[in-house]
Amino acid sequence: MNSTDSYYQKQLFLAQVDKNDQIIGPVERWLAHKEGILHRGFTAILTFGDSVLLQHRKHIAFDDMWDLTFSSHQLFQDGQLEPDINAISNALEREWNVGKEDLNGEPVFQGKVYYQAKDPKSIFTEHEIDYVYSANLTKLPKPNLDFAYGFDLIKVNNGEIISELTKYALAPWVEEIVKNIDLKF
Repeated sequence: MNSTDSYYQKQLFLAQVDKNDQIIGPVERWLAHKEGILHRGFTAILTFGDSVLLQHRKHIAFDDMWDLTFSSHQLFQDGQLEPDINAISNALEREWNVGKEDLNGEPVFQGKVYYQAKDPKSIFTEHEIDYVYSANLTKLPKPNLDFAYGFDLIKVNNGEIISELTKYALAPWVEEIVKNIDLKF
């Protein structure tokens, strides 16, 4: 069994939220995605030098799409929602083999977006308020190929990346992030 099998089989609980981003309570992750229940998630955009890392997603939902660098969910643990920074650190280790020591400081909050999108290739729907962070890497990571087909680097031109993204099949939350958040690199 590879690491994605065991990760996807775990019962995990996300934060169900209302449209005002107020936490209603925990909701099991696959139930949330099958029924399109509004929940909280995050995207962490990693930069290395003058480039942004894109992840070519290998996932049971929105597979084969490109992400700004990776996205996941804050989890309920022992009745409490884990802090965003902890969730980001856990996902960095799981998907990118990167520890906190490989970042130049803490991830920086960039904003949040609301979106809803049905995966055309599966039974899943993302209905999410997505917290967006950015962080700079001290070294180029090696992605865990259980969670990614690979990655690409796109150069930041005069502080923006939008024109470079047009050649990728972007995950729907990436489109919302680029449209609604004035990303600073």
